[in-house]
Amino acid sequence: MAVIQSAEKLLPSGLRGRVVPLLRVLASDDPRTLTQRMALAAFAIRVASAAIAFLTQIVLARTMGEFEYGIFVFVWALVVIIGDMSCLGFHTTVVRFLPGYAGRNAHAEIRGLTSTARTFAMLSSSAIAAVGLLLLWLLRDSVTGYYVVPLFIGFFCMPMIALGDVLESTARAHSWAVVALSPTYIARPLLILGFMVLAVTLGAPHTALTAMVAALAATYLTTVVQFFNIVHRLGKRYVAGPHKTEFSLWLKAALPIFLIEGFGFLLTNSDVIVVGLFLDPESVAVYFAAAKTMALVHFVFFSVKAAAAPRFSALFSSGDRVALANFAGETVRWSFWPSLGVGLTVLAFGHLLLSLFGPAFTAGWSLMFILFSGIMAKALVGPGEVLLTMSGEQKLCVIVYATALAANITFNVTLIPLFGITGAAVATAGAMMVEALLLHIAVRGKLSIILFAFANPVKASLVNGMDNHDR
Repeated sequence: MAVIQSAEKLLPSGLRGRVVPLLRVLASDDPRTLTQRMALAAFAIRVASAAIAFLTQIVLARTMGEFEYGIFVFVWALVVIIGDMSCLGFHTTVVRFLPGYAGRNAHAEIRGLTSTARTFAMLSSSAIAAVGLLLLWLLRDSVTGYYVVPLFIGFFCMPMIALGDVLESTARAHSWAVVALSPTYIARPLLILGFMVLAVTLGAPHTALTAMVAALAATYLTTVVQFFNIVHRLGKRYVAGPHKTEFSLWLKAALPIFLIEGFGFLLTNSDVIVVGLFLDPESVAVYFAAAKTMALVHFVFFSVKAAAAPRFSALFSSGDRVALANFAGETVRWSFWPSLGVGLTVLAFGHLLLSLFGPAFTAGWSLMFILFSGIMAKALVGPGEVLLTMSGEQKLCVIVYATALAANITFNVTLIPLFGITGAAVATAGAMMVEALLLHIAVRGKLSIILFAFANPVKASLVNGMDNHDR
């Protein structure tokens, strides 16, 4: 309000008439405006994150060279996938239930949910990390030598990755976009870069092992600071009181979400993993650089997903299916047009961007065009998996993602041995198209909502109160 009052006093009358109404809209507490504001904040963070991540990868690639950089990106991708999955879906359960609890002032349930999710994530991720360390020790002779020690260090990152996911989801459920996203997507990559540069400056070898130690330190520091910040904010928002735990309800919702997100993470990153299994670290490095550069488009999609999930949950809980459909249609348009613009820009400068990693990395430019086709297929249907999950259709979403993942792995295993990294790009794009088609069919059939960038999302049966979900 202080900003609005200052604008009313200081701006010229002509400009004031245009700026002040916009500021009042942005300051509104209307749910739709809150969602748009979170989407814009998430978008801004992802833009900054994409720039930081891109710079970080360039410096790491230049510092380590193709071989060591390929080892690092393979191990780090594997660790992040397992770490994210080790929450077993409980982090997204927070987003699924907390807005509904907040709508009926069920503070005891909120306290129970947030504390239980943190505890569960730490215990489950620690157990999975311990199993991973044991398997690594038992199978150490079967694992390629240069991967063993980096993987050993990576497993110690997992509990903090899992806890960070829960803290991020807790902040997202409250529409705290900056608090939710900046630790993982801004602070952590900056710290990895800073610690790596410091280590090398102090005489550490320019290797993947040094980079993994930097990643370990950055992950712990980021998550610990985020933990105290979130706990402080929750303490201010909800006064101390009893905790009500509905563990069986949350776990029942979490397990299908775990399968959905597990399939989703594997769908997104299995190409890098399979390339690492079949090809040498240099090929991993070139492919990852191309995929990472093209991933600059993904921050649009991620921003919409991060903002839409709490709103989907609230609209579904209210029972207003038409409003849910209309909002879903808006999220598709928010996904498609910015993705198209950003994607075309990235492709135009793709050769230049890849050259920043090193001369050998420009071989990945052609891969970016292939990957772009898959990204745009997903953008055509928007955050369909989030809509299904927040509408209680986790089991259907599991089927969709299991099918898409099966297609992805089949494509990768078939095409990578035949065509190398080009086969990986074709496989990934093809899997994205399968995913988009399945999500469109699932949402239309179950929720009577048409998710497509160029279609009216509201079916006639939904307007007449005959949507499949309510029958």
